[in-house]
Amino acid sequence: MLTTNFFPTSVPQRPMGHYAHIVILRETDSYALFQTDGELNTARVQAGITNTKFITRITMFKRKQTTPERLIGRELLRRYGLISGESAPEPKERKTDDRGVAIDAAGLAICDYNVDFCKQCPDCISYGFAIGDAGSEKSKVYSDTAYSLTPFDISHEAFTLNAPYEDGTMSRKGEVTSRINEQDHIRPQTLFPAVITIRDLTSPLFLYVLNNILRTRRYGAQTTRTGTMTNHLLGIVLSDGEIFSNLHFTQHLYDKVASTADFDPTQPVDVQVALGAAQSLLPDLIAADHVAVRQLLIGAELAQFIDELSLRTRDEKGIAELLYTALRDSMGYHAAYIQKKGRGK
Repeated sequence: MLTTNFFPTSVPQRPMGHYAHIVILRETDSYALFQTDGELNTARVQAGITNTKFITRITMFKRKQTTPERLIGRELLRRYGLISGESAPEPKERKTDDRGVAIDAAGLAICDYNVDFCKQCPDCISYGFAIGDAGSEKSKVYSDTAYSLTPFDISHEAFTLNAPYEDGTMSRKGEVTSRINEQDHIRPQTLFPAVITIRDLTSPLFLYVLNNILRTRRYGAQTTRTGTMTNHLLGIVLSDGEIFSNLHFTQHLYDKVASTADFDPTQPVDVQVALGAAQSLLPDLIAADHVAVRQLLIGAELAQFIDELSLRTRDEKGIAELLYTALRDSMGYHAAYIQKKGRGK
């Protein structure tokens, strides 16, 4: 079971050193697309720690990871009636409650993503917000660029894309359309080791973030064209400081996998081999980080915890209760620090 008494009973105003790390292996289940300016993002780095050969790896930037997970959480908050589904109203039509939070006709807080944050829901307090002169809140969910375990050459595939007319052809009135393009996609079963760090959130807010990660299935460029992905949970680490980086984790895992008998550098890595290697690495990697660890939840204990959490979140009453307790804690932080700060201006 997760040591819930490790977490603060309320979100503190200043950092208090309650670090909860979620270690995962992200696996593409279809042809995904993580790009900037029309090209896949890549980085030239060492293959491993002992294997010092430089290779090109596909990168998955921070926002490519947290934004889809954040949007899943917001979807649930709307689904269970904890925030409004309406867009931010015009200033002259804006109605607020006694805390200064914009509300709809039913009295629900309006939280319009990247437009007008409510500053009091689990999403705002966990992941942070910035509203120009209206205030900001630092994210308490830390992520970093993730790197593909395998090199770029065997992790991507180029596709020729076209946009036919409604009749299915590429010509109209005797003219052939030029709407043909070539795009690199990430191949299925490409692996991205990653660590998500949650700092100083209460137990309900931690579970809110964890549930978002476990539920999110689509990552990438556009909502309707994103690739599906599975987040394999490897471990949960409760400590008084941060642990290893994504790149460090990826390089150690590459060395471990490359030492297995069936490893072929020109072929994708067997997912089960990578999962087993990653789990065996965790204790040693954490021991080398010089942090005090309250709990390392892996293996059978982790599987039992996830089964119990899944049982809870598959039930509408259970997920509603989880979201409500997270909202209670986020509203408590809003009342103690954000609302008070706003009134002091």
